[in-house]
Amino acid sequence: MSAPKIVFFDIDDTLYDQNKSVPDSTAEAIHTLQSKGVITAIATGRSPYMFQELRRRLDIHSFVSFNGSYVVHEDIPVYKNPLSRSVLKALISRTEDLGWSLALVNEAQMKMNGDASEKARESIASLKLPMSFPDRDPHFYENYDVYQGLLFYSANEDADFLNQDPLDVFRYVRWHEFGVDVIPGNGSKAAGIKQLLNKLNLKPEDACAFGDGNNDVEMLSYVGTGIAMGNAVDAAKKSADLVTTSVHQDGIYHGLKQIGLL
Repeated sequence: MSAPKIVFFDIDDTLYDQNKSVPDSTAEAIHTLQSKGVITAIATGRSPYMFQELRRRLDIHSFVSFNGSYVVHEDIPVYKNPLSRSVLKALISRTEDLGWSLALVNEAQMKMNGDASEKARESIASLKLPMSFPDRDPHFYENYDVYQGLLFYSANEDADFLNQDPLDVFRYVRWHEFGVDVIPGNGSKAAGIKQLLNKLNLKPEDACAFGDGNNDVEMLSYVGTGIAMGNAVDAAKKSADLVTTSVHQDGIYHGLKQIGLL
């Protein structure tokens, strides 16, 4: 098997440790890949505006964001897949009746559609974003393309209605005890990676990816070499080709070394 030509990195608990810092070994490994001509890219559920500083530090200019809905190659968007406005309207109506908070995000900003619950505040605080809590704007989705929603409710609350028409055109991926990503039904990191690989005339087997979460499962099985972090959820580990050490134990460095890229 030939060595990967491009490597995708998830952000939280993969590039970032629990303190939202990049281990020195990770930064050095990525710069070494770049010096060897290996393409480095990010694959995340986050919005582009949430990881600008990270891209600057790591000198990364291509990424899959919003779990595949907004893809950029060398700082230029090459694929956009916004959420349906009509279905968003239906989701807002139903979740407002339940008192569930909803944040809506595009490539440049996040807005609360209504009042922010404690679940919303706790979930968003866990992201440790270098910006203030989002303002309320109930008309945001009417005026801008929205690529992702953040819906806030507990796993033990009844959410079966999300799997019924018309709300079942969206996918709902939990990333926090109280936080769930809302993305297009045909969206995933794997789908976004496919768009970028097509742009680069590369095949899935030319790619490697590192991840740890439930939203990384498809990505890890799609690429030629999927590497789960030692701190990954079981589903991610099962879908990967190999498991490296945790982010706190220089997992990216050891994973790249194991497949011969370092």
